[in-house]
Amino acid sequence: METVYIETSVVSFLVSSLSSLVETAWRQKLTRDWWRMRQPLFHCVTSDAVLEEAREGDATQSRLRMEVLAGLTTLRLNAAAETLAEALMATGALPVGAEMDALHLALATAYRADYLLTWNCKHLANAVILRQLHRQAEKAGWRLPEVCTPQQLMGEIEYED
Repeated sequence: METVYIETSVVSFLVSSLSSLVETAWRQKLTRDWWRMRQPLFHCVTSDAVLEEAREGDATQSRLRMEVLAGLTTLRLNAAAETLAEALMATGALPVGAEMDALHLALATAYRADYLLTWNCKHLANAVILRQLHRQAEKAGWRLPEVCTPQQLMGEIEYED
């Protein structure tokens, strides 16, 4: 069974109230469809870093995020992930302030996840940035997971209206 690292943005879209913004509502629906139809087909994991981020913000939303995450295996921060996160930041591909994004990618890599599922298209599901990060990871002897959105990991399933 393939492993999917669930990043904070995915669980946030999963549990948040339906948005009045079309793009956000579309992402919420795709996330909920993925969770219902595809999530059972994977071994889904999260991390201490995701739990830390999920605890922030609105108390009700935080509780809902934590309830979803409680059902997943939690990856612990280790020296390999810390070192890789630092190396990824050192490329300059990720801006200062994106250290948690580098940590998510490093944790998913260090634990050899097949996929990192995210809606963070600014820093994670970003082909230009990932190209540079792939090179750095390979130099360090690592293979990054496939970074994708729920839409990209949906597979051959028909969407419900």
